[in-house]
Amino acid sequence: MQLTLTETKGESLILSIFVAGISFLDFNQKINLIKNLDSPHFLALQSIEEIFKFAQCDVKPRAVWNGSEGLRMAKAAAYQCERLGIKVILHDDIRYPESLRQIADPPFLLFVRGNEKLLTGQCVSVVGTRRLSTAGRTAARAFAYEAANNGCNVISGLAAGADSYAHLGALDAYYDWCEKNSCEGTEYPLGHTIAVLPSAIDNIVPYTNKKLAAQILQSGGCIISEYAPGMPTNKWQFVARNRIVAGMAPATVVIEAPNGSGALITADFALEDGRDVFFHEVAFGEAAEKISQVVKSDLEKKHATGRVSKFKMENCPERFLKEGAPVIKDYKDFCVALAEMPGLHSQVPLQGELFT
Repeated sequence: MQLTLTETKGESLILSIFVAGISFLDFNQKINLIKNLDSPHFLALQSIEEIFKFAQCDVKPRAVWNGSEGLRMAKAAAYQCERLGIKVILHDDIRYPESLRQIADPPFLLFVRGNEKLLTGQCVSVVGTRRLSTAGRTAARAFAYEAANNGCNVISGLAAGADSYAHLGALDAYYDWCEKNSCEGTEYPLGHTIAVLPSAIDNIVPYTNKKLAAQILQSGGCIISEYAPGMPTNKWQFVARNRIVAGMAPATVVIEAPNGSGALITADFALEDGRDVFFHEVAFGEAAEKISQVVKSDLEKKHATGRVSKFKMENCPERFLKEGAPVIKDYKDFCVALAEMPGLHSQVPLQGELFT
């Protein structure tokens, strides 16, 4: 259910935000913990040993716990959600994406700005490197444009590079439709775009994409995060964001990704959760190859000094091709390839099908 401070469940909202913000617990441990709590104030009084006990942690992680500070931040976040109109969607909410609920470690809750109805619609995730070639920019934008025109929501991470161009492609579809139709009073029939933040819901990262974020909301899209308003951004949250991008859709399309790219981490998350992964043909084009050589050389130097792992240095798109990932040239080609994929593991049922 959606909780707001204007209802009698204000304490429940604060408690949910409080539990969600405990970074050293995974999803199942948070579920175990909250079953043993009756108020956020009770949680604030617990020692870290008691939290481990309630959460049923077999292996106790190294962690720092400050209950009073956690309660203060949860109260402040709940107030900001109410003030800014940020929706809080718990893991058991009917509006929570079923596809995301099925991943190994789903977010305990989602903070949402914009149209939350998009979260349970048809969608595809589009990712790629920040060091995108000109051909890659065109490909990302064109793929997203075609997807949106086909009624499919485009999910990406609002990062520079491929993510930005994927969002822009879906926005292009919206603006083109508005030029031909009256946006006011007419239901928009095409797909939108969904941005997944690695940061707090009230903090656009990177800052240079603040205007793009505003356009996403103005076009009827939405922005989501698992991090409460006011929460600081840490490096590990960027990788954690990738699992949500992959988990939101039945398939992930990689535009370009040189060795060690974060987009390949997203692809790995997708495969681990039983989703399909596709590579756009521009990922193997001449322009992408030139960028890959520069990146690979830099990674080799860093590996020699122990700054990056051997796996990151050697992780490349070709590894996925050897494992069977198809190469597609556009959205139409993607739809054909998706339909031809063996098995039905990628066909995550829509929310409505699960509750009828």
